Amino acid sequence: MLLGFVVAVVQITAISQVTVFGVAIDISPLLIASVGLLAGSLPGAVFGFCVGLFIDTALVQTLGVTSLLFIAIGYWSGRLRELRDPSHGLVPMAVGAGATAIAVIGFVVLQFMLGVDAPVSWLLLRQIIVTIIVNTLLALPVYALVRRAIRGSLPEDPRRRRRRAYTTGGLSPLQRPSGR
Repeated sequence: MLLGFVVAVVQITAISQVTVFGVAIDISPLLIASVGLLAGSLPGAVFGFCVGLFIDTALVQTLGVTSLLFIAIGYWSGRLRELRDPSHGLVPMAVGAGATAIAVIGFVVLQFMLGVDAPVSWLLLRQIIVTIIVNTLLALPVYALVRRAIRGSLPEDPRRRRRRAYTTGGLSPLQRPSGR
């Protein structure tokens, strides 16, 4: 949770002030997706809720909008980890693009459904597309930093544990004891 707090404060105070191609950088969905992809669905959803609630509170927005979207992002990326073996090196980019699309489009749709008056034009569509592209490019570095930051608290992968027994001197199921 400390990682979420620090990244959310840095996001709100510094990173959101940087613009690339006319859109502000938002690494929050990438952070949530990375934690879900590394730790699983339940930790990803809980982490997403906590970070989303903190961001809603800090920005004095409608409480729960960002939390709801971040729960979906954390759970979705965690389920991807649990159902598939995301071992390809470009999976964080695809997950980052999907997480950003869910966050940006979901935020626009929820604000529209809540009755917030905002101008809608083709400029909004352009900003959504450019934001998804920029965050897709930032997904790998954010994933690497998150993996490095939470490496010690990650759950042990049971597939790795099975392989380790054979490499540490344990008997392979193909070998027979020499006493027969």
